[in-house]
Amino acid sequence: MKTFLTFIALLCFQLTFAQAFSGQGDVKFQIGANFQNNGTGIMGSLDFGIGENISLGVASAYLLGIDKITNEEGDEEPFAAFEDRFDFRARFNANLGNVINVDENFDVYPGLYASLKNFGGHLGARYFFTSGFGVFTEVNIPISKYNTDVLSPAEKLHNQVSVNVGASFNI
Repeated sequence: MKTFLTFIALLCFQLTFAQAFSGQGDVKFQIGANFQNNGTGIMGSLDFGIGENISLGVASAYLLGIDKITNEEGDEEPFAAFEDRFDFRARFNANLGNVINVDENFDVYPGLYASLKNFGGHLGARYFFTSGFGVFTEVNIPISKYNTDVLSPAEKLHNQVSVNVGASFNI
């Protein structure tokens, strides 16, 4: 855990030194790890620039590593089915790299999303080392859950704060 926190701290520190968004026609693909309570997995996103500071996109996440429970027969099995482990989102980003103007390789993008499970917001940052490759980090926060009942542990997956970290590519 200490190593993981050190890595995240260094990543965030590095991001402070680094626009990676060129406006209309810009396309970004990101792939990385998704971390949330009771599960870790993979995520991917694709964003299309439609204006100087606006992009629309899609994102998806699937949880691979989730806690297991013992069933009635005494066998261990994952506590969540496919539909609880998978989420798909349509998203809107306000790309503020050229507004903040820290570095031409650095972009900060707050935004909103509508997913299969909830409506929420995210805050992300990316830094490009070259014109085609960089790193990113995002925090996703659900604002309104579609299921207003008391959620089971499986239903809480993708209905809680999550963090994404990974690689970003210009397409």
